[in-house]
Amino acid sequence: MRFDILTIFPEFFTGILDHGVLKRAVANHLLEIHRHDLRDFTHDRHRTVDDRPFGGGEGMVLKPEPLIEAIESLGVAPKSSRDSKRESVILLSAQGAKFTQNTARELSTLERVVLICGRYEGVDERVNELACDRELSIGDYVLSGGELAAAVILDTVMRLIPGALGNEASSANESFGQPDADFAQDADAPPRSTHGAGGLLDYPHYTRPAEFRGIAVPEVLAGGNHDQIRQWRRQRALEKTLKNRPDLLEKADLSREDREFLRKLGSG
Repeated sequence: MRFDILTIFPEFFTGILDHGVLKRAVANHLLEIHRHDLRDFTHDRHRTVDDRPFGGGEGMVLKPEPLIEAIESLGVAPKSSRDSKRESVILLSAQGAKFTQNTARELSTLERVVLICGRYEGVDERVNELACDRELSIGDYVLSGGELAAAVILDTVMRLIPGALGNEASSANESFGQPDADFAQDADAPPRSTHGAGGLLDYPHYTRPAEFRGIAVPEVLAGGNHDQIRQWRRQRALEKTLKNRPDLLEKADLSREDREFLRKLGSG
């Protein structure tokens, strides 16, 4: 899979690409990441990429000429004939649709993704109309530029590429994990994620020591009863989701037991 990042700060990504799983994915040729400086596509002595907005107002707006020229230089198909199952051009902006784990799954199936990092007051809307398939935002807040958003999307999508993680189940068996056909597993098998129903936050995790500053690991986790561990994890996942992201419960695949447990917690 290939990512192309259009930015006025290509050096921003240097540290991000030099560490962890992202570095390993690139080294193992699972992922290509190419950074392109928008100033290389300007034609004036000052390498100007922005200008004042028509109609007045605060801030500056990224000009359409360098962005469109940069996109066309990449060899991606024109928007009118682009194969949406192979490649996508995405504008990162506060006005975009919210980036979610489901969006990441969609992008992970593509061969190529072009990320346009917005900056200043925004990007000339004609770039969106002429070249972009979608606008994305990573949250309900405003960043100084799209570089941080691009880094978030890179990392999230990379984890879903086969072979990128040491354990293929890791990306599924965590918060926002997909429904898992193996959820109803053999009772003698070691417990894995409780996200077989899909869409919940992850349950709490513990490791050694068994007691730390007066707080002990829940006894059930050390007892070795796999059924009890699964039930505990499932209930804690429901509890944490209810507390931190109750909106996720509306779309979660909940069993009768799940709903009864939530009712006892006072969720209605």
